[in-house]
Amino acid sequence: MSVTRTKTHAGAAVVSALLLLGAVGGCGKTETSASLVADAKQFIQKGDSKAAVIQLKNALVKNPADADARLTLGLLYIDTGDAVSAEKELRKALELGVPKDKVVPALSTALMQQQQYQKVLDLTADAGSDADMLALRADANAGLGRADQARDLYAQALVAKPGHVAALIGSARQALARKDLDEANRLADEVVASNPNDATAWMFKGDMLRAQAKAAPALAAYDQVLKLKPNHRSAHVERAFVEIAEGKFDAARADLEAARKLTPNALMVAYAQALLDFTQGKHAAAKDALQKILRVAPEHMPSVLMAGAVEHALGSMPQAEQHLRKYLAAMPEHRYARKLMVSTLLKMGQTTEALTQLTPMLESGKDDVQLLALAGEAYMQARDYGKATAYFEQASTLAPNAAGLRTSLALGKLATGDDARAVSELEQSTKLDAKSPKAAVLLVMTELRMKRFDKALAAAKALEATQPADPMVHNLKGGVYLGMNDMVNARASFDKALSLKADYFPAAANLAQLALREKKPDLAKQQLVSFLEKDKKNVEAYYALTKLALAQGRNDEANQWLEKASSENPEAIGPARTLGAHYLAIGQKQKALTLARKFQVANPKNLDLLDLLGQAQIANDDLPGALDTYGKLAGAAPKSAMAHFRLATVHAQMKNLNATAEDLKKALALQPDFVDAQVAQAELAARAGKVDDALAIARQMQKQRPKEALGYQLEGNLTMGQGKAAQAVASFEKAFALAPSSANLIKLHAAMRQSGKGKEADARLAKAVAEHPNDVALALYVAENDLSNKRYKAAIAGLEGVLKEAPANVAALNNLAWAYQQEKDPRALKTAEKAFELGGSSAAVTDTLGWMLVEQGDAKRGLILLQKAVALAPEAADIRYHLAAGLAKTGDKAGAKRELERVLASKNFSQMEEAKALAKTL
Repeated sequence: MSVTRTKTHAGAAVVSALLLLGAVGGCGKTETSASLVADAKQFIQKGDSKAAVIQLKNALVKNPADADARLTLGLLYIDTGDAVSAEKELRKALELGVPKDKVVPALSTALMQQQQYQKVLDLTADAGSDADMLALRADANAGLGRADQARDLYAQALVAKPGHVAALIGSARQALARKDLDEANRLADEVVASNPNDATAWMFKGDMLRAQAKAAPALAAYDQVLKLKPNHRSAHVERAFVEIAEGKFDAARADLEAARKLTPNALMVAYAQALLDFTQGKHAAAKDALQKILRVAPEHMPSVLMAGAVEHALGSMPQAEQHLRKYLAAMPEHRYARKLMVSTLLKMGQTTEALTQLTPMLESGKDDVQLLALAGEAYMQARDYGKATAYFEQASTLAPNAAGLRTSLALGKLATGDDARAVSELEQSTKLDAKSPKAAVLLVMTELRMKRFDKALAAAKALEATQPADPMVHNLKGGVYLGMNDMVNARASFDKALSLKADYFPAAANLAQLALREKKPDLAKQQLVSFLEKDKKNVEAYYALTKLALAQGRNDEANQWLEKASSENPEAIGPARTLGAHYLAIGQKQKALTLARKFQVANPKNLDLLDLLGQAQIANDDLPGALDTYGKLAGAAPKSAMAHFRLATVHAQMKNLNATAEDLKKALALQPDFVDAQVAQAELAARAGKVDDALAIARQMQKQRPKEALGYQLEGNLTMGQGKAAQAVASFEKAFALAPSSANLIKLHAAMRQSGKGKEADARLAKAVAEHPNDVALALYVAENDLSNKRYKAAIAGLEGVLKEAPANVAALNNLAWAYQQEKDPRALKTAEKAFELGGSSAAVTDTLGWMLVEQGDAKRGLILLQKAVALAPEAADIRYHLAAGLAKTGDKAGAKRELERVLASKNFSQMEEAKALAKTL
């Protein structure tokens, strides 16, 4: 019944509408397109633009080829500010045969309103000496930054028609651009004095005053325009621009509403609304408004620039870069756009290109605080801390009261090791801006790093006095107490942080760390699980529980926590990416591939997911698929050094060394200090016998990073590969001096032993072990030394000590199982099974268990594991020897002989004599 009733009412409504239309049409009078155009012109004279537009559209419905209707509608759209629609109608008018002299001036104006300056010049190339057209061409040249051509054309227009308003206005704008304010103001006053009732003259006066940041007089000038022409859309819009700059957002909103009522589709109204939203920090709303503008006017450069700024504010750097590149292609000298581009590139990690774009501006920008600060940031990112500090100092000198600059300068000083000056700058920064916690937090952390706990605590308490309700402050204070080993006050501070904000994870994480310090892992787990009850979607809490489970050797539980993190945040990319990486790390490669494909299909533009998919494809031996994936990654991010490095890794696995070399060259052209690519390039050169080239790369790294060990590590590895152990010792000594880590000491020890300094090497190692009894890596290395020298009891003691500190350490479990086996200790098999449970994707671990099973009589299972181990590490001669021995034990002499032939072809093989003896038995 309701459907029938609706249909009846709809029919009645249509009949009523038709009757009404008949009444409006004058009792049956038949309207032509010409009569509708005539009606529209009457509405225009009365100032009723909306009614005029309706009539003109009706005329075009009756006769789409009505040239007069097209021309009139185009002119009307110019007046109402809808430049895009005006251009469309005027071009159709030209096509329909309207003379050029009637269309071109108006079409040029429409293009000028869209800032399509070159199109204006192309359209008016044969304009002749008409004053209006000369002034238009001058405006276009001025828009393109061609000041000399513009000045000449304005002069010609004023010769053709003395007192020409547009030419005088243009000349005044030129004077303003030259910073000749006296001349600019003189011309503006002349225009208004000679044309007191001309709204255009007053509009320009307002624009001039606005350009000089004279808000009140500018607003008065726009008020005068609205007195002369109450429906002047541009006056409302320009007044809104002034009000936005002055922070008078309600007044600006009212002006824009008035302009919108006059011309709902005007481009500049939409643009001003976007600016208002952007200024108020409503970035999403600004983005929506700009997208609508650019959909219909993709070449509106102010909107393109603002779109870049909005995307930058939203953190969408690739999109910001796209808009800014387009803008700078049209306006290469625009300083603000260039600085915004530099900032965008820095946030994307494209340091080299950022410096390339920044450097040309520095010569003329010695007084530009923002530019100098950007230079400091760029050189910080490039690790040139000296230059970074110099630029921050210049900026800070120009703006001594800018707290943010002093904080940046402090960061530079910290990087160069000038802790005292860094602390001084941070103290100054906190005095300048007591409400901003950034400098105060950095001051506390710096004092902590310098182990000046009393000063750190004093700084933390000072910060607490200004921000007592901030959980971050109490968490920071708890960190200071931790450094002082004051566990009671540390716990109280963390509890206070959580009482202020129950879902403040850093405090919960610190309470868990306290429990771990006290050897209470179950309490740590309880702390984190309790936190998740308050915030079940907190990804960081799941990650912390995963780390805890892994440390305890509970791989299945770790999987569950990561899977829970992803299922609680089903649309979130981060947890899925972390879960995929975890699957790859524990050898669940098919799960990783399935997950990566699922999320990558749902998020095709996400580069991190493309990377994960490529890694999963490599793990599943789908090298062609990985090559295709990384090809897409490089295509989507052509400036990404990492994308080309990933391609290099695939080409290397496909044995395409030429392509590998090209990929690495591209990666390093984009980022010359990309360590992974440098090391890969050096290894490639060394494999090709070009060791000098490889060493040159190592020395380049030393110059690029003089305070880092990486270049010396590479040099040591290369000289060790040449058998030049004494030279390697010198390199590893330098590496250890710069980074006194267990990894560097281990390399140094090995080089010293090979160069004949075994006693000295062992003494240094013993001293390091005594000084760092809980260093797992060092203890493992000592145990491996004991194993290789058949000191099994000593190895067992060391490895059992490691497992007390790290019960889930797979390498320690595997080596301990081997040592137990040599000592006929019955715990051997159980320990090997535990190692395999935790690290079954390791060839060494699989080999240990497989060989042990063969030796203990379980040849069937042992052979299966040994075959898996050989598949995991086909070049490992010792694993292949174990497989041959296992095959021989089960009576497969042909298989054993086949494996032994490959083993005996190896050069460096510790069990060569045993292999030869086995071969004789076959």
